[in-house]
This record gives sequence, C-alpha cells and structure tokens, in this order.
Amino acid sequence: MGEVAPVIVPQEENGDVTLTDNGDAGQSGVLLETSPAEPDLGGVTSITEIATETGSGALLRALDKTLAQSRDLELATGAAARLGRITVEMVECRYPEGDANSDAFAHMRITDTDGRALFDGWMVASSPALIAFDHPRYDVWVLRCSTS
Repeated sequence: MGEVAPVIVPQEENGDVTLTDNGDAGQSGVLLETSPAEPDLGGVTSITEIATETGSGALLRALDKTLAQSRDLELATGAAARLGRITVEMVECRYPEGDANSDAFAHMRITDTDGRALFDGWMVASSPALIAFDHPRYDVWVLRCSTS
C-alpha cells in the first residue's frame, strides 16, 4: 500500500490539540478511508517512451494582450529575451527523434522585472493550453525547436 496523506487536526481556541482515539471511525462515527498516493491510471497497462533529440534552441511566439501585438522569438538554449515587463529564458527544447518539424516541447523560465518566477516548466507545441503561462498581459508559447 502507498503512502497515506497526513491528517489535519483543528486546534482548540487556546491552541491545544485534542486527539480522540475512535479506532477506524472518525469523530462523527464515519469510517475514515485512505487512498494510495499513486494515481489510478484508468486501465493503462503500459507507458511508451518516445526517443527524443535536443534542439539548439526554440522558436517562441509572444503576445502582448494589452497592445494586441505578437512577436516571434528565436532563442538559443540558455539565452533569454526581455518582453516588456517579463524575461523569457529558454532552458531546453526537445523533439521526437529524426523529426525536427514534429511536436516540440520546451522547458522555459519566465520572470518579472523583479526577478520573481512566473513560470518554470515545459510547454508542448501541439497543446499550448496543456501547460500554459497564465499572465494577465502576456501569452508565450513554443512553436518548434531549432536544430542549428
């Protein structure tokens, strides 16, 4: 059996915590159940890994929603570009082996002018809303990996 989630116990007004041992039943007499920490895969019996290659960078598209302006950015791996009040850094871009024009996924870091992290994760070119950069003014998404 997997790990069990911790139990949150309310404190009394004076800060003391009162624990009552009711066996398998909760304080209201309702049976408490635990679920395994691993998710149910819904009948999935195998996972197929796709061989990938690493690109030299990525082509991104950025949209300033306030100004209604979009711009394409070609960023090399490790490079960063400033877009108004945010900075976009390309960490890594990968694509299916032997098919650079196929589905790309890119690891990007996006920070504000104070250096606070706004996004740090992977974006998928074919599904930009799957893992999206959620910002009131800017949208940024990956189009493809660069290979040269």
